[in-house]
Amino acid sequence: MHSSLVRRLSQERELEINVWSYSSRKLLHSIETGHSANIFCTKFVPETSDELVVSGAGDAEVRLFNLSRFSGRGLDDNAITPSALYQCHTGRVKKLAVEVGNPHVVWSASEDGTLRQHDFRQGSSCPPAGSSHQECRNILLDLRCGAKRSLADPPKQTLSLKSCDISSTRPHLLLVGGSDAFARLYDRRMLPPLTSCQKRMSPPPCVNYFCPLHLSEHGRSSLHLTHVTFSPNGEEVLLSYSGEHVYLMDVNHAGGRAMRYTVGDASKIMSFTPTLNGLELQPPIHDFLQTNIRVRGEVATGLGKCRMLVEIARNSLEEGKHPYYGIEACNEVLEGHLSGIGPMLRHECLCIRAALLLKRKWKNDAQMAIRDCYNARRIDSSSFRAHLYMSEALEQLCKYKEALDFAIAAQCLDPSNSVMAEKVENIKKHIAAAETEKNNKANDGGSRSEPRTGRVLSLSDIIYRSEANSDASQDGPRSEREDSDYDEEVEVDFHTSVPGDEGRDVEANFLHGSLNVRIHRRGDSARETVDANGSSGSPSSSSQNDRIPYQPETVIDMKQRYVGHCNVGTDIKQASFLGQRGDYIASGSDDGRWFIWEKQTGRLIKMLLGDEAVVNCVQCHPFDCVVATSGIDNTIKIWTPSASVPTIVSGGAAGPDTADVLEAMESNQKKLSRNREHSLSYELLERFHMHEFSEGSLRPFECAQS
Repeated sequence: MHSSLVRRLSQERELEINVWSYSSRKLLHSIETGHSANIFCTKFVPETSDELVVSGAGDAEVRLFNLSRFSGRGLDDNAITPSALYQCHTGRVKKLAVEVGNPHVVWSASEDGTLRQHDFRQGSSCPPAGSSHQECRNILLDLRCGAKRSLADPPKQTLSLKSCDISSTRPHLLLVGGSDAFARLYDRRMLPPLTSCQKRMSPPPCVNYFCPLHLSEHGRSSLHLTHVTFSPNGEEVLLSYSGEHVYLMDVNHAGGRAMRYTVGDASKIMSFTPTLNGLELQPPIHDFLQTNIRVRGEVATGLGKCRMLVEIARNSLEEGKHPYYGIEACNEVLEGHLSGIGPMLRHECLCIRAALLLKRKWKNDAQMAIRDCYNARRIDSSSFRAHLYMSEALEQLCKYKEALDFAIAAQCLDPSNSVMAEKVENIKKHIAAAETEKNNKANDGGSRSEPRTGRVLSLSDIIYRSEANSDASQDGPRSEREDSDYDEEVEVDFHTSVPGDEGRDVEANFLHGSLNVRIHRRGDSARETVDANGSSGSPSSSSQNDRIPYQPETVIDMKQRYVGHCNVGTDIKQASFLGQRGDYIASGSDDGRWFIWEKQTGRLIKMLLGDEAVVNCVQCHPFDCVVATSGIDNTIKIWTPSASVPTIVSGGAAGPDTADVLEAMESNQKKLSRNREHSLSYELLERFHMHEFSEGSLRPFECAQS
């Protein structure tokens, strides 16, 4: 955004782009775009004095508009011809990216699995997708065979891109996220030349993969990213997941800063490893958890405050208070600005936080408790509580065999503890019951066996089996592959093609547009598909890749998690850095609120009412102390340290300042835990129909003034 002009864009339900001056709250321009489906993203083109605006929409089109053409016109005369029109995508355009200082190029990320580079100097139009003469050589990333179901699986399916971002400090770095759990970082200087869509290419190698460890091996079809972004200094990335939380990662792993892992590391930290004289009998896993235990050489200036916070957390655990406050206290000690605490106090804090997480039972709290127990065992390998809480966490994940190993180890550390003896017996009963159930299913399957020749699977059978195998339980055991009733498992991929405008339909049970169904057998890496142009859909190098064993990548793990909001209802929900240094994290939520966390500790700073239904977008001004939010209702809110006129969103008797924060967060966690596959509401709620301004307020300390 140009420093001399302060404007905001909004996307109308009537498929208009509105340009506002947020300082005067006046509508400057209203553009009839010509889009035939929801406008998902708009951008000012840099270095154009805010005169060029580009839009991407659900009709798979990217359009460029020159606002100078409105000179001398009235607000009612708002029809102009696009300066450029790109129709080469075959799926909805979900996100646009621009490069600081570059007025000539815009990048578009689409659900068709491609990221395209549009250079205004090379042409102002391209033929519609599927035309016989289409040869747009503008594909920078071809990820139509790039999605991974889990870290161990090679990329096969189309990665429907949901978001992309270009680093403002190192613009050659490109970050993308889509329909799987992994964000990908690319160096544009290392990518192959631009290609056309006539032939699918194998996904190019990326610089880094990003994904929280506990999400890397789920293999759930519903797990995907809704937003990815760089921090202001380009050293960190922020990922927002549908049906999940917001996660922070380091960009660089050089010098041991980032926490890395590879295939099998998730199971290793859940497996009991005997120790001898305090040393593990097997080499430690990747360095992703070693760096979690920060070694500080500074003087313990905050030791007294740390002990006080640990005592608060201990009282929260022992007195039956809500675990949230105790967890916040532990976060301040372990992740905050306090330095110099010794290993014993750190061990104590890790064990207390693990116990509180297991008591709270929010989504993935058990996974976070496992991390704490692992780190506690690295400090004290004979820690009774670390083994006890590890066993309880694994029980919550229904990993009873692993839980038994840690329970027995805890019993050996405290043989006189009668509770541990009872726990060991209970876990053994769980294992026996699971084995009995498995044997019964095997016997029932054998007695009901029938000739398979000529048997036809219905689409509902295929969908049911695919989802049952991929997402049997969010925190529980998965379906056993060997229990399949068929020789080969079958997966089904859905892709909604355009045109279609779900947001304009008032009937919640209908999705417009065509539905392409591709059915393939798992493991058939040499399958052939046909794209929209009728050309072969297999990667050009598939025959070579089939002969080379797949080597899973090393992935950068999370360093902080932000919880309390809910991201299920819409597929475009953002998470953003606030402040010039990005010291705070913000995200919208399905409950109409937006949340602000302290970046370093994950502590919730503020929860504000931002929409009547859902807050999708939260954006901080690049240098002014202003935040803009928008969602499902017809307003955009501008938040400043102090509002000139009090409004309902500012607080008051019924406002967010007096709301029950814990009750709201508990409600959001229940929504996250529901099975997302039973609802299509997230596809129907993707609407931007905002045309009014209302001004909210923040207290000064909540808008980072750097």
